Amino acid sequence: MKNDILVGKLSAHVQKIMNYCKSCTYEAFAADTKLIEACVFNLSQMGELAGKLDDTFSAKHSDIPWRHLYGLRNRIVHDYEGVNLVLIWEIIENDLPALKLQLEQILEQLK
Repeated sequence: MKNDILVGKLSAHVQKIMNYCKSCTYEAFAADTKLIEACVFNLSQMGELAGKLDDTFSAKHSDIPWRHLYGLRNRIVHDYEGVNLVLIWEIIENDLPALKLQLEQILEQLK
């Protein structure tokens, strides 16, 4: 897949998670298994997509933690005892808004 398509898909996954969790507290998030599964699925997909980007492209946009995205995907997929909900919530609250802006900037540059 081309990098622009991958970045577009990454941005869409971020937007889905942000929409799901809009006006949500950690307590509400942690109590809603459907919400957790939806967010974890989208984070996993983001990691998969990040792993498919060209090395040159990833290096050019090294301000984005591509390896961390892929690493989170591995933790989600291979941690059979469950995911750390506090970590997932911190990523949603603290990291995704900035990532969304970065991905949007890249998409603008790719036009």
